[in-house]
Amino acid sequence: MDRSRLNIAKTGESFAAAHLKARGYQILAQNYRSGRGEIDIVAQDGDCIVFVEVKTRRSLKFGLPQAAVTTQKQRQISKIALGYLRAHNRFDAPCRFDVIAIHLSPQLELLKLEQIENAFAFQANVGF
Repeated sequence: MDRSRLNIAKTGESFAAAHLKARGYQILAQNYRSGRGEIDIVAQDGDCIVFVEVKTRRSLKFGLPQAAVTTQKQRQISKIALGYLRAHNRFDAPCRFDVIAIHLSPQLELLKLEQIENAFAFQANVGF
């Protein structure tokens, strides 16, 4: 990822983390890496572990940010989430997958933030 896109992504993740904290979520991990991927934010909402994919755009020319969370991306996130639950011995915890879609101005100011709770279901065919 080039420097400009990385800066946009990091800015979006910062806005998303601040949004979650303001709503009372506890941030458990940011940029949690496992295998060949990462989950942007792992948070706790009450007793529920929330795996959050953040998608940030400065322009809607290529569509809404949340449209970039494809079925393939959902499978990847599900696999990493299983790894997180295994590593932290949390298989008993309820969990969900949220997407936070962020639209920034060209100057990286927040124009819109939308949290989509339960954006997708666990993709069971992830295998290990």
